[in-house]
Amino acid sequence: MTRPTPQEPARRAAGPAARAVERASAALGRLRRGRLLHPAGASFSARVTIWGTPGPPVGVGLLDDPGEYAGVVRLSRGTPTPGGWPDVLGLALRVDSGPGRPFDLLVSSSGAAPVLRNLPLPRRGFSGTYSTIMGYRAGRHRLWLAALADPEAVDLGRTLSAVTAAAQADAPRMVLAVASAVGSWRPIGQVGIGVSLDARQDAALAFDPVRNLPAGLRAAGPLAWLREQTYRGSREARGVTAQSGGSTATTV
Repeated sequence: MTRPTPQEPARRAAGPAARAVERASAALGRLRRGRLLHPAGASFSARVTIWGTPGPPVGVGLLDDPGEYAGVVRLSRGTPTPGGWPDVLGLALRVDSGPGRPFDLLVSSSGAAPVLRNLPLPRRGFSGTYSTIMGYRAGRHRLWLAALADPEAVDLGRTLSAVTAAAQADAPRMVLAVASAVGSWRPIGQVGIGVSLDARQDAALAFDPVRNLPAGLRAAGPLAWLREQTYRGSREARGVTAQSGGSTATTV
């Protein structure tokens, strides 16, 4: 009789644990009648320009190689606090990197320093540093991604209505960057925020920051597991899929 490996009990336990988290997230989502996380937000079309990785490549073609892509960007508040109050702000970006292969990048307001980039930090204004909080692995390398304020772009303001007004009046931009656990941010591209999407289109969007990743990049750490189950439960409650929405914000 073959003895089980030490990893097999953990694998067997992972299924029920994952389903329990998913069910709890779905139940909370149904109570809220909408998104479980970052319920209040504004979505826009986006133009993503990748300049390429300065210095040594990270081993992810989508980040290392120059290119231009259509996409959608959603700016949101973490909790239903009044506009202008400090909150953990969010930026969700879907890059249409190819048929059936979206890249979903979800980042939260944080500090720019190595230690602070791992912590979601409340702030008032939508212009600032957003980091992935959750780390990634590309080959043997651990890395973080970020959307940084462009000092030459229009300020996004403190409320969702101010973000919408900025998009209508100008062409807001955010800088995409990559960093190691202790290194400085390296700019790799930018996100141009375009026309505003309506409430129906915003509601149709659904992101999966764990599974919708480009080749060569994978989510790492226990937070990735928790995030995967939580987002799955939230999507289940809303009746959407991991690839709902796109550059035209139509459900697919």
